[in-house]
Amino acid sequence: MGWSFPYLGKSGSGPGTRCATVGRVDDYRVVNQANWDERVAAHAASPDYKLAEYERDPRYIGDVVRFDLPRLGDLAGLRGVHLQCHIGTDTISLARLGARMSGLDFSGPAIAQAQSFADRLGHEIDFHQADVYDAADVLGDAAYDLVFTGIGALGWLPSIDRWADVVVRLLKPGGRLFLREGHPMLWALEGSEHEGLITVDYPYFETEAPMVFDEGGTYVETEAEFSHNVTHEWNHGLGEILTALLTRGMTVTAFEEHDSAPWNALPGHMTRDQAGEWRLTTNPERLPCTYTLQATKTA
Repeated sequence: MGWSFPYLGKSGSGPGTRCATVGRVDDYRVVNQANWDERVAAHAASPDYKLAEYERDPRYIGDVVRFDLPRLGDLAGLRGVHLQCHIGTDTISLARLGARMSGLDFSGPAIAQAQSFADRLGHEIDFHQADVYDAADVLGDAAYDLVFTGIGALGWLPSIDRWADVVVRLLKPGGRLFLREGHPMLWALEGSEHEGLITVDYPYFETEAPMVFDEGGTYVETEAEFSHNVTHEWNHGLGEILTALLTRGMTVTAFEEHDSAPWNALPGHMTRDQAGEWRLTTNPERLPCTYTLQATKTA
């Protein structure tokens, strides 16, 4: 996952501020990559990524992967790839569960950090710098038993259909996609901590033009200041995601919506539980915050 949460205020305090203009689809990679490249060092140094825990305990599994342990099943010996892996902490968690992992991300500094950290921990993980849409060209067709994508990844992509093409190409016949993502309903919301309101301010469905945010900071604890603060982002409705997979011959084997998220998505409106998940303080059944989707490629 990399804690790459789209739409969040980069201070971690709520959704970002949308600019009056919309961005051009053809420059989103350059804009987003500059933003992510600049934040890698701060993320690796922040206690929120818990790199010290990974070093201290060789059995440590990150919170996001731990949440889905009952759904992941036995990964021993599976060839897996983590798309949009950022600095690789969830990739390492999956390797610790027995999978032979690769990781891919468009950020060179993120991949360098991920590879260095995995090597230091003694994990044989190969990390690759590439845009997710180029993943199959870089990694090979029908090469993987497992394609894993974590929370906050899909919102950086303009086309969910192109993403689904990549997933199908990467998977071996009978291979499995495992996706836990922020719910598109949650991504569509704006929360006001001061007025106590939650409003639907952002698109639920995929749009041709990106939403453009211009906000400093980042979503982890850090004193660092940044100069590349513009991001281009998209939402993708559940129907769009499911249809993209189904029309490419994937079989959906499990789909579960959750009333919790692993971060405080709506500050002032959410409470954290003992497992580290956040949900609405009052009547949490009102809002799906995340979902877990599994699908297999037809053998």
